[in-house]
Amino acid sequence: MARISLTPPRTLVNRLTAWYSRRTYGKVIDPLLALGHNRRVLMTDARFEMSLARWKALDSGLKELAVMASAAAIGCSWCMDFGYWLSHNKRMAPDKLRDVPRWRSSDAYTPLERDVMEYAEAMSATPPAVEDDLAERLRLRLGEAAFVELTAIVAVENLRSRINSALGLTSQGFKDSCEIPARPGA
Repeated sequence: MARISLTPPRTLVNRLTAWYSRRTYGKVIDPLLALGHNRRVLMTDARFEMSLARWKALDSGLKELAVMASAAAIGCSWCMDFGYWLSHNKRMAPDKLRDVPRWRSSDAYTPLERDVMEYAEAMSATPPAVEDDLAERLRLRLGEAAFVELTAIVAVENLRSRINSALGLTSQGFKDSCEIPARPGA
């Protein structure tokens, strides 16, 4: 259960944010409702997220895996739910999405994807536990610009996941809309 009301004041900014969220995601996402209690935080977050969408140095599939591995390491069910939905809509293989929490034992990932998820998990530890050889492998495989973007996006997901978890935000059912419904009578 959320630790803050998900009914923020009905200001113009909150109404516009809700409209945009419904148009983009099909519903108003809980983090926006929670942040809607502080206009400056909401506006800063919105500008920040819009600028993040323009980052293009890192392959989008690797980026999504890094974000989900970080969210899984922190334990943010809202982020895992939403990340699954976003990645599903970007046509990521279902087995890769399902196996993120148990990526070490899954056969679904390439060696590079495994390194990216290991890096995200190590960065998300408190304190961070990134090892030099892993960072060097990634820097050489990805290039410096993409390696910096990977590092930054994992840090961003730590911010998101920790805010959402601390505010008590949980799954909103995004993943459920990705699953194949059961056949009638089955």
